Amino acid sequence: MTIVIGVIAVLTVAQLIVLGAMGGIGPLKFIHDNKIANDPGNAEEYHLENVTPLENSPLAGKKLLFLGSSVTYGSASLGVSMADYIAVLDSCDVVKEAVSGTTLAKMGASTYVSRLLNVDTSQKFDAVICQLSTNDATLKIVLGEISTSTELEDFDRNTVIGAMEYIIAYVKQTWDCPVIFYTGTKYGSEPYAAMVDALLRLQDKWDIGVIDLWNDPDMNAVSGDDYDFYMNDSIHPTQAGYLKWWTPKFEAYLAEIFATE
Repeated sequence: MTIVIGVIAVLTVAQLIVLGAMGGIGPLKFIHDNKIANDPGNAEEYHLENVTPLENSPLAGKKLLFLGSSVTYGSASLGVSMADYIAVLDSCDVVKEAVSGTTLAKMGASTYVSRLLNVDTSQKFDAVICQLSTNDATLKIVLGEISTSTELEDFDRNTVIGAMEYIIAYVKQTWDCPVIFYTGTKYGSEPYAAMVDALLRLQDKWDIGVIDLWNDPDMNAVSGDDYDFYMNDSIHPTQAGYLKWWTPKFEAYLAEIFATE
């Protein structure tokens, strides 16, 4: 099992706004960190070192690249997300390229696209799993339109859809492996709902995988008490949320993808 975490220190003003909203900077940081440390969902029993690997996992030996921001990183769960649990539970080789506060769209060193372009292309991945970033919705970045093209140079990376299409085309061209986007669970955001809808339309164009937690009936049927235990806030899960609620959905989806290869 290998976990590699990509970290970029340079943040734009827009990213600082997002980090401030989640308590990542200024006087809110102490309150934010204290809430995370004392959240029952981040209790010791859910810590990574207390997770027992599964026997004969269908994902064993797979190499996975997780690309994302705070949800992929695990900013409300002590730096642990489903990517880390899958690495341990399923004996996978996981590269976790996750930087909190970053966006799919726009140009710059810390966007999803820019960080993807810095991943060593000599590595071989069995799948690339990309987060549908809530930061783009929070910052109200232009959604854009689905292109009629499949060429990298034709996508407008300053828009959410353009950045998503660029990522899909680049992964297919570079590694020729499954591209899977995942959504967050449902929360009160019309811009994010529009992004989810756009993602599902992109699925038809590109034949990509989508782990759609937003529209998943099981995820939306969770009780209020369980939701409060699984989520530190409306966007970020706790360790228990990742381990008990999110990770099984990822494992089942990936197992199905690999079974059909």
